[in-house]
Amino acid sequence: MVIKKLATKVRLLRKGARSGFFFRGKMEKSRKSIAVIDGQGGGIGSAIIKRLREVVSEEVEVIGLGTNAMATGAMLKAGANKGASGENAIAQTVKKVDIVVGTFSIVLANSMMGELTPKMAEAIASCSAIKCLLPLKIPEVEIIGTAKEPLPHLVDQLIKRIQEIVAV
Repeated sequence: MVIKKLATKVRLLRKGARSGFFFRGKMEKSRKSIAVIDGQGGGIGSAIIKRLREVVSEEVEVIGLGTNAMATGAMLKAGANKGASGENAIAQTVKKVDIVVGTFSIVLANSMMGELTPKMAEAIASCSAIKCLLPLKIPEVEIIGTAKEPLPHLVDQLIKRIQEIVAV
């Protein structure tokens, strides 16, 4: 029995080992993770998380990332599995998730009245995760070609798209 297990491990190492104990294929995480990023009071992030919790399975991990503790608290209260606040938490976490969700302002340095730092914006924009962004009105930015929809309709469209991505 021990020899069989050892032989299996050796085969896995030969087929797909990156280095050390990390394997490709079956050993990688299969649970999808979604980071919802918000600032100020966390109202938009909370609305997104509440709707996500209604439609995605518990297998999907939802992480509330706030530019401040108040926003993170609101998203945790709305049903996020875990949460973190601040520049470094956002910069490090977006590297590890499958989907990043928020308003368009999360990729604009100094948006949200200065709460979203250039480091946060760069980390979000350059991470490999799929970014699903709501085109909410920002005073200094016009997004051409988007329909002016109320927030609940935009959230519905966002949730529908996330369901499509998670199903793949």
